[in-house]
Amino acid sequence: MSSVVGRSMFLCMLMLKIALSDARLLQRQEYKMCVPEDLYDLCTVMASQETKSSVKIICVAARDRMECIEKIKKREADFLTVDPEDMYVAKNTPEEDFVVFEEIRTKEEPEAEFRYEAVAVIHKDLNISNIQDLKGLNSCHTGVGRNVGYKIPLTKLQKKGIIGNLAQPDLSPRENELKALSDLFNQACIVGKWSPDPKINLKLKRKYANLCALCERPEVCDYPDLYSGYDGALRCLAHHGGQIAWTKVIFVRKFFGLPVGINPGSNDTKEDSSQFAYLCPDATKVSITDTPCTWAARPWQGYMTNAAVAKSAEELRRKIENLANVGSKNHASWWQKILELNDKTIPKENKAISPGTYLDKANYTDVVERDYGPPFKVLRFCVTSQEEENKCHTLSAAAFSRNIRPRFDCVLEKSVFDCLKSVQDNGADVITLDGGLVDVAMKKYNLKPILEEQYGNRGTYYAVAVIRKNSTIQSFEDLRGKKSCHTGIGRTAGYNAPLYTLLSKGLIQKTDCPYPKALSKFFDSSCLPGSKDPKWNLDEPIAEKLCSLCSGDLEKKEISSKCNFDQSESFSGYTGAFRCLIEAGGDVAFVKHVTVPGNTDGKNNESWAKDLKSGDFELLCSDGGRASVTEFDRCHLAHAPPHMVVTSNDKSDSVVDEIRNALLSASEQFTERSDLFKLFGSFNGKKDLLFKDSSTGLVSISARTSEVRKQYNDLLQVINGCN
Repeated sequence: MSSVVGRSMFLCMLMLKIALSDARLLQRQEYKMCVPEDLYDLCTVMASQETKSSVKIICVAARDRMECIEKIKKREADFLTVDPEDMYVAKNTPEEDFVVFEEIRTKEEPEAEFRYEAVAVIHKDLNISNIQDLKGLNSCHTGVGRNVGYKIPLTKLQKKGIIGNLAQPDLSPRENELKALSDLFNQACIVGKWSPDPKINLKLKRKYANLCALCERPEVCDYPDLYSGYDGALRCLAHHGGQIAWTKVIFVRKFFGLPVGINPGSNDTKEDSSQFAYLCPDATKVSITDTPCTWAARPWQGYMTNAAVAKSAEELRRKIENLANVGSKNHASWWQKILELNDKTIPKENKAISPGTYLDKANYTDVVERDYGPPFKVLRFCVTSQEEENKCHTLSAAAFSRNIRPRFDCVLEKSVFDCLKSVQDNGADVITLDGGLVDVAMKKYNLKPILEEQYGNRGTYYAVAVIRKNSTIQSFEDLRGKKSCHTGIGRTAGYNAPLYTLLSKGLIQKTDCPYPKALSKFFDSSCLPGSKDPKWNLDEPIAEKLCSLCSGDLEKKEISSKCNFDQSESFSGYTGAFRCLIEAGGDVAFVKHVTVPGNTDGKNNESWAKDLKSGDFELLCSDGGRASVTEFDRCHLAHAPPHMVVTSNDKSDSVVDEIRNALLSASEQFTERSDLFKLFGSFNGKKDLLFKDSSTGLVSISARTSEVRKQYNDLLQVINGCN
């Protein structure tokens, strides 16, 4: 009997062991790859490919790489493709638990430790005994803002104490750098856009003209230029009066016809390597044909996971390599955009390493952290909700890792008017405002606009009235006694434009002050977010009626935020007003022309919007009649200027230039690469944070919108006659 029991126990234990083994095997057979949401469909195509490895890839969509890093930390995803800058963000994530387990190397140098190594090359007979002797030389660089030719020499020379003060408070971070280089070197060639603002770019190039003197076209000092780039810097050194060139090792070897990785040397070059030498950070020299002494290196791109997955990443490595082979055969889009591979690169196994250790090993951490001071400069956004503050902090981390200076910071205030006061009092630096609030900011808070949002090819937008297609409403007269949904009190599309239309038609009299009270009488009920703010000084019954359709935060089920001006009121803003039309029984929503197209036909996947069709809505024209939502050019309430970034009038021109330069740089980088950080668009389910979701970029205040602003100011004069 006991033997039967024993055999039964043995069989049970064996089955349990097999089950556990199968479970572990199953775990290793599935890996979740996090990709920016715009690349999700491509990822699913990749995941469907048959390979020698039976491992299954499951695609997980995130807003951008910044959210992917969070998902991997939370174990909601297993791995993603990263640059060294993403590794830096991961390294600084609280409770950091990341591992780089595979690199993307070049076929030319598959055994190289780093992607490239930064070096300084000089004429071998140059009389130099210490690094201080660099002062007064002619210097050749790859281009402004670039790694080996700009950021690395600046960072390393500053640490050695031979570059002057890089934290002069009256100069922007970029001008501090340019001034330091201009003072250090006699002449140089540093091409490129010294500022994304053309006026600032021109001003700086005129002020520090010696930094363009060695260029092919000093008066232009921009790409293309014979003496720019990695090999151009060497041409500048060898043939155009340069005494030191900042470039990378592989281009030095190619320039002088030396072997590169698996490729033999070339006899085609006419350059004589014996006449040049590497200059080491300790001021010693090394022959061009010997092992170079480097100033810093840039790590390879690669794939990053968390520590738990890294312990069993061998099968995942094989899967990535199998996919690389499949994708390379037909140059699949997913091969290039998801795995970030091309004809010159391959995935290659590396010893698993934490991102912080990897960056330190390359002597690259301080290059990313390039932040001169004290005093350390910051650009402070004023925000009005926790969600907006979260986006601001995420932007700050992304922008700092991507070389945007000064560092962004965030100041949380209770309302937009508290923000205006904070910017006025130098408690914050900037806030983005609707055109109507820009007028308030200028007149009452001594602020000024410095940048404007861009919407595709348009620098302006149209304020429109949206109704359901099956509505019986045919004119603004028919709106009397109806339910209205607005973006917010004082805002252009949701308040100023409809109010102006009602006044122009005599449906509200110019003597019916205050106008919010007149609106409360004209409409049966409304959601006009912000009406309870003490700034408007409305009697409680009036404010209650203007807030009667509002909901508070529907997601968090917080009624205490009902009728707040910010995103804590679900019916605030353009999308919120349209949602009010859908969910609160509104008869009309006053929004802008892109609101309906942006939230229908599958463009918004939130539960309340995912099944909406644009054809089920129409525009109510100010002169009567209705039109398709695409006919906003002829059927609108006002042609409005774009939303604008404002700052204090008390700031100096140099500080304003600094703010403008940083924001334009962020706009430029994260518009071109929204997969890195999505600057424009919803954030954690909330819309219009920091900037409007419909924005496609930021630009300096343009002359093309001046006529629209003039017309809009005429509209404001009518409205402000009462308010």
